[in-house]
Amino acid sequence: MIPSFGLSHVWTQGDAITRLILVALLSMSVMSWGVIVVKAREVWRHKQSAMNSEQFWHATSLAEGLAVLSQRPDNLFHSLAQVGQEATEHHQAAQKQLHDRLDISDWITRSLRNSIDDYTSQLQNGLAILASIGSTAPFVGLFGTVWGIYHALVSIALTGNASMAAVAGPIGETLVMTALGLAVAIPAVLGYNALVRGNKFIIARMSRFAHDLHAYFVTGTRTSAGGSHGV
Repeated sequence: MIPSFGLSHVWTQGDAITRLILVALLSMSVMSWGVIVVKAREVWRHKQSAMNSEQFWHATSLAEGLAVLSQRPDNLFHSLAQVGQEATEHHQAAQKQLHDRLDISDWITRSLRNSIDDYTSQLQNGLAILASIGSTAPFVGLFGTVWGIYHALVSIALTGNASMAAVAGPIGETLVMTALGLAVAIPAVLGYNALVRGNKFIIARMSRFAHDLHAYFVTGTRTSAGGSHGV
């Protein structure tokens, strides 16, 4: 009768370290997929807001434009427009403060840039987890393979049975650990790259939107309908 081999056999026949490696790989997989799903939904939502941000400039007033942007929850472009508005009002109302040494253009530029930096940090939350899992999971799986092969060879040496049937099963099971490491790492790497590309698109659109906001609050008109310069 052919013995059954598989992950269940690896778990039952493995020692504490083998089981710890399996649990670590499973935890890394769950964590990476959780980050990918959550961040993908976030990126999709912000990309929709970015593509609809042009509607702001078709409004007849600033208040109407803000109302249009506020229709989407957690709209970074709405928050950016609010920051520009508040910076303008604060600069005009404040007297004898440190920022009085800055003209309104520099003050709005600094406010918008600080906001973009904060939003960029928010967009990048969780990406370090994917990068870490993508780079370490293959080595965790490889360590499990080496550890399993070591124990398989020790068992063969103790029993003196070096037949193909005795060797192929245990060593083949340990090689599955390498495959598991790759199965965890590949989605993490692909997800990381996709999220980075999505974030770059959002950040570029925020910089362009901030440039137009800066021109609007300083001069009273938008510089261009599709300016590519950032603040």
